[in-house]
Amino acid sequence: MPKLVWDAAGERYYETGTTRGVLYPQDDKGVYSNGVVWNGLTAVSENPSGADATDMYADDIKYASLRAAETFGCTIEAYTYPDEFALCDGSAELAPGVMIGQQARRAFGFCYRTKVSNDAAMDAYKLHLIYGATASPSARSYATMNESPDAITFSWEVTTTPVNVAGFKPTASLVVDSRTADPEKLAALEAILYGSDTEEARFPLPDEVYTIMKNADQAEG
Repeated sequence: MPKLVWDAAGERYYETGTTRGVLYPQDDKGVYSNGVVWNGLTAVSENPSGADATDMYADDIKYASLRAAETFGCTIEAYTYPDEFALCDGSAELAPGVMIGQQARRAFGFCYRTKVSNDAAMDAYKLHLIYGATASPSARSYATMNESPDAITFSWEVTTTPVNVAGFKPTASLVVDSRTADPEKLAALEAILYGSDTEEARFPLPDEVYTIMKNADQAEG
């Protein structure tokens, strides 16, 4: 067996950035609508929770440990947001140019991309897909202009409801890594997520992502 080596050349990976945000609002029937660009995206902080352990004791010893269900949440930060997100943020148009708040919040899907690199300047990335998301109200602090002006940053706490995945537990998050994914299949998936010359951008469910990205051995199985 070869000796373990730490920090070998080309293996010093790191992940950074938040780009190519796309919003997919759900319609009244729970179907994801066509995607729209989310400009001004500054950060996405993923905040999984749950999976707490409950210890069981018998015969004066720890007998087993049961894990609660895990839930997925995140925080989205941006300088702005697409008009279509207003319904997801509890706003509705009363009249042209007139918006009212405290309305029903529509669920949505969301995807974004992070950069993966290493000490050899690898140019790779991960696609993050978030399903069944709903946004909580965000604080907005308006301040006077001064000698150090800054733009307002919006922030939303997001909770999710998982969707079904054949052969697995339901999930609200999916990640595709360009380092290991088939390039042609990844390009086909991105053509769906981002749209093409002939098709509108749309949000595929995990089972469709599997169908697109599966390898030959899985296809035979």
